[in-house]
Amino acid sequence: MVLCPVIGKLLGKRVVLASASPRRREILSQAGLRFEVVPSRFKETLDKASFPTPYAYAIETAKQKALEVAHRMHLKDLRTPDIVIGADTIVTIGGLILEKPLDKQDAYRMLSRLSGKEHSVVTGVVIVHCSSPEGRLETEAWEFHEETRVTFSELSEELLWEYIHSGEPMDKAGGYGIQTLGGMLVERVHGDFLNVVGFPLNHFCKKLAELYCPPRADATGRAKHDSIPGVDTFENLSDDDDAAGEAARAGGGAAETPGAGALEEARGEPPTRGEANCNAVAQTLPPPPWDLLELMDGFKASKALFTASKLGVFDVLKAGAVLQAAEVARKIEASVRGTSRLLDACAGLGLLRKTDRGYSNTELANLYLASDGDCSLHGVIARCDDHTWGLFTHLESAIREGTSQSRGAPGEDAEGLFQDPFGQGKETRLRSLLATHSLGKLTARHVASAFDLSGFSSACDLGGCTGALAHELVRQYPHLKVTVFDLPEVIKHASCFQPGEQPRTAPVSFVSGDFFKDRLPEAELYILSRILHGCSDDKVHALLSRVSESCKPGGALLVAEAVLTADKTLPVRAVLRGLSLTPGQQRSAAEYRQLLEEHGFTRVQARVTGGLLDAVLAFREPEP
Repeated sequence: MVLCPVIGKLLGKRVVLASASPRRREILSQAGLRFEVVPSRFKETLDKASFPTPYAYAIETAKQKALEVAHRMHLKDLRTPDIVIGADTIVTIGGLILEKPLDKQDAYRMLSRLSGKEHSVVTGVVIVHCSSPEGRLETEAWEFHEETRVTFSELSEELLWEYIHSGEPMDKAGGYGIQTLGGMLVERVHGDFLNVVGFPLNHFCKKLAELYCPPRADATGRAKHDSIPGVDTFENLSDDDDAAGEAARAGGGAAETPGAGALEEARGEPPTRGEANCNAVAQTLPPPPWDLLELMDGFKASKALFTASKLGVFDVLKAGAVLQAAEVARKIEASVRGTSRLLDACAGLGLLRKTDRGYSNTELANLYLASDGDCSLHGVIARCDDHTWGLFTHLESAIREGTSQSRGAPGEDAEGLFQDPFGQGKETRLRSLLATHSLGKLTARHVASAFDLSGFSSACDLGGCTGALAHELVRQYPHLKVTVFDLPEVIKHASCFQPGEQPRTAPVSFVSGDFFKDRLPEAELYILSRILHGCSDDKVHALLSRVSESCKPGGALLVAEAVLTADKTLPVRAVLRGLSLTPGQQRSAAEYRQLLEEHGFTRVQARVTGGLLDAVLAFREPEP
């Protein structure tokens, strides 16, 4: 048994599995590990968009699960656990993460997406070592991930629905379980089968052996996995106190591969002084900082995406097209050499597939990067390239001066897409509108469904731009009439973004005006989506005063923004956006409550939606 050398080290230790998964419990039990199960209460609401890769999201989720259990047991139990194991398994295809299905239709959409294609099953695993000196909880976490590639057969409608009606897909990521009926959907598996079941036992065993059973000092070296630290960090859990432990503590663990000196010793030839010194230096060097290096190259990846989008690469390769670099170059009117390198970069970033036949879009690219897709972010990307890139080029000046550098970047003023005193051309306005429209469509469903708004018959979306949120509201609440109130230049072009022919009595109407100056349209519900975070405090108070005066008793205000957590943290993406140093700020739920109560609103409720925007709902109480 692989774990046998480790079991003795863990006897008497309190090992906890922070998961209710019966599959993980069965896998670890059969391996001979003795542990208790304490399911984590961590709410899986991490912003997937803030993680560079799906496996980074899985690892962070696993870590938060384990840490939540460690802290809860430390506070409520008489004994702090020694080790907590956290795990999170996700299914990903084309860069998209598939959660557990919400209902049968959602399961059908997931399984249809997987039909006849290869996808990845990724499990993030975190081993947390706990100690409590002087009653204080201290934790150290070691993490890794395992990826297994799975290919589905082409699935018929009959087979799909037969499997869905079995009920099996409903509690499984990606909508299937390979170890039971779902196995009939799978054509082949490349990698660790148990990882698809729910836990990468082989990789886990190697990690435990690496942590608890280090090689002796005379070992010729062994390969390391990921970035797990040497066993010296677990020295208080090991009863080995021999030369091997001392060597590990002095030299930082075994070298990545045997050096020239080690090979000569194996042949009976002592290494020279210079070779011995080189080998010693190699053993003390830390592993390469891959995450840091990837972060340093992040701007290159962004520019590759922006350029490919601007040149129309994803449009050329949509609808299943598979083209060689020369064909793509001809269609986008670029050099073959440059196009080839750009396509390779996009393939490396997971945006394109590269085969012997040529290049093709991933599902992620078809969904979000083709310019005419329903969920297209083409406008947002163009905005980032045209404006944000230049804005962040002046970041050093912004930090030194403490002011936004928006006026030094092309495209807009700090406080609005269409309030630029220098003026904008029609093309720039339309690009800005397209970007706002794309983000609006991406966030609308989460905002519209955050609260039950069925009690309102009319709403006014202040600064509602192209009406993306308004149309989602009337889709969810057919009886609702929504007025979009925005600047004349916005309303003039908003018709370009409306879904088909609109009847005269359409539930969404557009009224032009300035919400800082003009009379607001009457409505039972007022909406401020992505408005307050960009305004200075005086403008926030001025706007809320006007809304409060217009909102009749019994009415309400819905605010859609990214809401800070209690400890004032935001996803990385939102924090980076804050570096633009616009006059506004993000707020916590408590700060929104205080702010809205100052303007006569009560019963303030905040909801974390799991999307890019959260929601805050507040009411104007009827007069007694």
